[in-house]
Amino acid sequence: MAEILSLHEAIARFVRSGDSVALEGFTHLIPFAAGHEIIRQQLTDLTLIRMTPDLIYDQMIGCGCARKLVFSWGGNPGVGSLHRLRDAVERGWPKPLEIEEHSHSAMAHAYAAGASGLPCAVFRGYQGSDLRRVNPRIKAITCPFTGEVLTAVPALRPDVAVIHAQKADRAGNVLLEGIVGVQKEAVLAAGRSLVTVEELVDALPRTSPNAIVLPSWTVTAIAVVPGGAKPSYAHGYYSRDNAFYVAWDAISRDREAFQAWIAEHVLSRPAEVAS
Repeated sequence: MAEILSLHEAIARFVRSGDSVALEGFTHLIPFAAGHEIIRQQLTDLTLIRMTPDLIYDQMIGCGCARKLVFSWGGNPGVGSLHRLRDAVERGWPKPLEIEEHSHSAMAHAYAAGASGLPCAVFRGYQGSDLRRVNPRIKAITCPFTGEVLTAVPALRPDVAVIHAQKADRAGNVLLEGIVGVQKEAVLAAGRSLVTVEELVDALPRTSPNAIVLPSWTVTAIAVVPGGAKPSYAHGYYSRDNAFYVAWDAISRDREAFQAWIAEHVLSRPAEVAS
């Protein structure tokens, strides 16, 4: 059964410097509060894994948390580049960042392989792509039954998966509802998992068809953090703060402006207060 802890304690116990960490959420339910607590606890040398790294990884990279990034598309959705990510890759600030780039499809298959206990994912993909030339972990494999040449990538098995969800019950079961990405697969693939939630309830409600329930045996720890996905959104609780995504472009372009924002909005705030 999942333990119910404060966010500070959950990060302190289950995320360690040097870990591979996946903070997942696809446009929706992005675990910003957990990422900010990782920054506050000054965890470093992380391998950050994410299907679509956006602002939270830009912030973590800019704070020196990351050694490597395993990802598919990375950017500020609808706005432009991630400037802290670019600064780390292009200029080594605040420290050099190794990158391992994949397609969305490869990341999804790799998480599913990790969740299934398989060593790699095999799929049709990368036809006509140059990613094979820059990522030696993308391999060709021949089907032993048909002779078809397919693509293989290593399974993703993070040390820790961190996600945000709407509700958890007191038995440790978790409800995600609305747009979901690879949260389920990331949790099942990981050695440890932390879920931040909007609220703790006595019993999970009946859900819509577009919902996932993670049973308590899949989750290591739960932390109640209302607003824990802001400035992304949580279906049924609050909307996406589009203005902040636009504002982030200017904040993140300048190192001093970025550091001032982190000092005011992350380092000076307690763990359970969402930015």
